[in-house]
Amino acid sequence: MLKQFFIICSGADTDILEACSKGEQNKYAGIGATVFFTALMAAIAGSYALYTVFDNLFTSIFFGCIWGLLIFNLDRYIVSTIKKTGNIIDELIQASPRIVLAVIIAIVISKPLELKIFEKEINQVLLEEKNNLTLNNKTQIAEQYSPSINELKNNITSLQQQIDAKEAEVNQLYDTYIAEAEGTAGTKITGKGPVYKEKREKHDALLAELQGLKTENKSKINAAESEIVKLQSDYESQITNTQPIINSFDGLMARVNALGKLPWLPSLFIFLLFLAIETSPILAKLLSPKGAYDLKLEDQEDMLKTNVAQNKTQRALMLKTDNTINDRIYTDIEQEEDLYAYKRKIAKELMQIQADAFFKNQKKVL
Repeated sequence: MLKQFFIICSGADTDILEACSKGEQNKYAGIGATVFFTALMAAIAGSYALYTVFDNLFTSIFFGCIWGLLIFNLDRYIVSTIKKTGNIIDELIQASPRIVLAVIIAIVISKPLELKIFEKEINQVLLEEKNNLTLNNKTQIAEQYSPSINELKNNITSLQQQIDAKEAEVNQLYDTYIAEAEGTAGTKITGKGPVYKEKREKHDALLAELQGLKTENKSKINAAESEIVKLQSDYESQITNTQPIINSFDGLMARVNALGKLPWLPSLFIFLLFLAIETSPILAKLLSPKGAYDLKLEDQEDMLKTNVAQNKTQRALMLKTDNTINDRIYTDIEQEEDLYAYKRKIAKELMQIQADAFFKNQKKVL
């Protein structure tokens, strides 16, 4: 049962193969098994590749099976159409498109399995890339907010410096009028005289300005600090909102690119393995000698070609003979008076009918 299934997979004519030896049947069963397992590997690889795209198990398996059936049908068709001619050059020319296609299919099949085999190493590469993307993302977002935040901080510093400068001036006037009262400076007369009062009034006026400046600048500083807090909050929100995009940076293309950054030698061996598997049916067909099945198939095709050629020649001769006979018949009856009189009578009746119809149409118009 299994052997018969593999023979069907090889695309061989089962009716012809049944009349061949067991060895011939085993050869085509082996070719069919190779075709089947190549398609099975293609289905597995396709399912995994699609799983990295759709992230859905059932959808990936469904489309992976379709891909495997496509490869199975393609391999079966190509292997079954290669004919053993006994001339290796002709057979290689027949097989050359298949070999090129085998390289393409081997790449398509091996790449998803490479992604699975080197999954841990690829995850490490992707982790490093995600970390770099995260740092670059924070830097780029910071470039959007840093100028405004720095400007606000500079404004706060400037406002605070204005308060500090005014406080220093007030403190200096305070020390001046205290020294005047103590007699240690100024007029050096102890007591609260006119000069003391003048300096005290100047100090009190400047102190009132300081209080107003503090109130005004504190309000501006609080507004600036609130704006800084808002900008920092927006900055953190932007980082939080964009981080999931970076975290999801593990799709099929990202993994293929990450695989390209790994050493190429293991990937090459895996590709060569699948290339050998994919080309094995055609190589088995090319390397095997011309067997009983090939001879019987060639004989059957030759018989069909001969039969078609004979039928075509016979039909051509029949047509030629029929044309010759028809020419003689029409030549013989060309001079028949009865035929002439009959056709003359019919033509006359037809012309009378046409004239009557024309008269009726003209009468309706008038």
